[in-house]
Amino acid sequence: MTPTMEYLAVQRAPHTPTPVSAWGLLRLRQQLEKGLPLTARPYQTLAQRCGLSEADVIHAVRQWQAQGLIKRLGLVVRHRSLGYTANAMVVWDLPDEQVQAVGQALARASCVTLCYQRPRRMPSWPYNLFCMIHGVDRERVLGQLSALIGQHGLQPYPHCVLFSTKAYRQQGGRYVSED
Repeated sequence: MTPTMEYLAVQRAPHTPTPVSAWGLLRLRQQLEKGLPLTARPYQTLAQRCGLSEADVIHAVRQWQAQGLIKRLGLVVRHRSLGYTANAMVVWDLPDEQVQAVGQALARASCVTLCYQRPRRMPSWPYNLFCMIHGVDRERVLGQLSALIGQHGLQPYPHCVLFSTKAYRQQGGRYVSED
């Protein structure tokens, strides 16, 4: 076996996790709550910050995902910084039996960045489907909405367009105290 082949074999060997201290796992959870670092190897960067190995970080994250402690890792885009300042939440009052199909169709539209169902809060809030459209100006967003309504036959259904007036700080959930 050549040295190169031997090296590849060693690199592909499965990781046997070493016992990680509760303190190391707590530090890792704190770091994950702040978000993944924007580096070529974010898990290695986290490992260095927590005094762990990169393999141990990957193993812990996979384990927490399997246990349901981590549901998903997502990206928070600061859309206003990118010029998307006309942001509209469109709320729909749809027959309950149509919400899933319409929601899935809207979610596939390239202009829709978020789509989900919520319960109505009668009598003042009859809406049960919410979708977000981010745009550079209101006219463009309203044009995209008009196209969606036409494409999906949504003309008969009441809806309301709610444009954002303020940007709030976005961040993931926080579960571990800094103390």
